[in-house]
Amino acid sequence: MEERMEQELDEFRAETRSWLEENCPSGARGTGQIPFGSSKIELEDDVQLWLERMAQRGWTVPTWPENYGGAALDRPQYTILIDELKRLNARPPLTGRGVNYIGPTILELGSDEQKARWLPGIARGEGGWAMGYSEPGAGSDLASLALKAVLDGDHYVLNGRKTWTSDAMDCDYIFVLVRTDPSKPKHEGISLILVDMAQPGVQVRPIRLLSGASPFAETLFEDAIGRADDVVGGVNHGWTVGKRLLQFERSTHAGINISGSQGGRVVTSRVPEKIQRYLPRENGRIADSALRARLSNFQMNGHAQRLTQRRAIEELQARAPGFTSSAVKLTNALQVQEGDELLLAAMGTRGLGVAGAGFSADELAITRAWLYQKSLTIAGGTKEVQLNIIAKRVLGLPD
Repeated sequence: MEERMEQELDEFRAETRSWLEENCPSGARGTGQIPFGSSKIELEDDVQLWLERMAQRGWTVPTWPENYGGAALDRPQYTILIDELKRLNARPPLTGRGVNYIGPTILELGSDEQKARWLPGIARGEGGWAMGYSEPGAGSDLASLALKAVLDGDHYVLNGRKTWTSDAMDCDYIFVLVRTDPSKPKHEGISLILVDMAQPGVQVRPIRLLSGASPFAETLFEDAIGRADDVVGGVNHGWTVGKRLLQFERSTHAGINISGSQGGRVVTSRVPEKIQRYLPRENGRIADSALRARLSNFQMNGHAQRLTQRRAIEELQARAPGFTSSAVKLTNALQVQEGDELLLAAMGTRGLGVAGAGFSADELAITRAWLYQKSLTIAGGTKEVQLNIIAKRVLGLPD
């Protein structure tokens, strides 16, 4: 039996390799554009072709059931697919909150009608999704959210606002945690509803960050409409649904979400290569012993992180892990931030440029990335929240 399974996997690998080599356009290899479903962003020709071919194959969401746009791959097959994509240096055909967050949540907790209505389109990359969780007065204390949703016939009327809604200006839909019953305890009167953003009642205001980028926004709901049958997991069950979705989000940040075809495809850090440009060398090695030691630890931790991601995917019993996603997500974020700090330490004054003459484009990009990636220990739950989850849910420590 085991020998036959190995033979079948070898055949799957050979067939997968052949198909990818023949069908992955040159413009979809290496670094470059990766679609997240937004109808507002024009795709390059090869990127569009790659998306269409992979969606037809079911490999934009390879572990989903076939009737919802997937290929129903098991874990060994999924791992082979990712290996072969990496071998070609092929970019994922599709990413984003559709295939990574709300899609798997609907697949697990949605009604049959919701699955049939939403999942095939998500798998084809038809519509970019925003995330409506945090509010000005409800960040880490998310259960204090106040955005109201009042039932009116077959739909809900939404009033309130969300903040830090990533990429909202380019999204078509948003999944929103709302207050559907203010008379219940704050954790119990919450629902998660799907909302079309192409309506007058939804307004998006970009938030400019210190890095100069504006990936985040404030999203206002003024008599916005959401269908009553688009409440996922049942009315007033949003806290449970929302927490499960956060596990999918955190596992995506950690590189271990196997919903889409990007899970585990962590790009090898270029920090060691870039550091060589700025530090003097003695006898073939970096002269600064302190930075040399930090770089060695960084590389060892990076290797350990990749092994942990691989192990987590292979041990996965569901499409997203449980509370261990918090641990892998946090260590991944801290590793990226340590790489940024290492680079700036090596660059000295060359790492202080944000704009203007006197700095190369690469130096400006490094500094801006350092500023932007401070958000990695905030997005998807702050570092402090993750440490609490790890202590209570992973290690079983007392309150």
